[in-house]
Order: sequence, then C-alpha cells, then structure tokens
Amino acid sequence: MEEGWAALRVWTADPAAADRGTLATAVRHTVAELADAAPGRSVEVRVPPFAAAQCVEGPIHTRGTPPAVVETDPQTWLELAVGDLAWADGVAEGRVRVSGQRTDLAAYLPLRARG
Repeated sequence: MEEGWAALRVWTADPAAADRGTLATAVRHTVAELADAAPGRSVEVRVPPFAAAQCVEGPIHTRGTPPAVVETDPQTWLELAVGDLAWADGVAEGRVRVSGQRTDLAAYLPLRARG
C-alpha cells in the first residue's frame, strides 16, 4: 500500500518525469483504492494497460462485457484520483468514457488516503 501512495506522490510531483513503472504502480494502487472505497461489482473501471476493477454496489456482473463500464487513460485517471480533474469535466471533455448505470464516480473521486 505504501508503495502505491509513494508512486502517486512521485507522479503528482512531476507527471511527465514519472517512469512507466511508477505510472503503473500509481494507477494499480488508485484503482484498488477506488474498489475499496466503492465496494461492489456493478461497474467495471478500466485504465488500460495497467488496471481494471469492478466496484460500486448494484447488480452483480459475472461474465462477458459488463453492463456498466468506465474507461480512461492512465494520465486522466490519476488526474481524477488526485483531484486535478473533476469527474464531470473529464466526462464532458471525452477523456472519460462511460456506459451504463452507476458510472458517475464523482462521489468517490478524488481519492482520500486512508489511515
């Protein structure tokens, strides 16, 4: 967990200078944090090529393409995670693609460090 927060701090300090490993660790960590903050399996959050997770309470998805999907790139995801980009702005600008119900993650972002 601390490795993930450390990677996020490195990325936050200078996103352009963060190497691929740091970026991957920060994305995986923050997607996992979202899944912890919004437990459930009704929405699949995808941040290719680094992470995907199911979250948000609601109907359980088990196989095939989920009925609710959120997808974005790593840079945009981390901007959302730290609060540099508002959820509504990311969606309006087309940087975050959403389909299905329960895909508004504004209540969960930006993420808050636990502990």
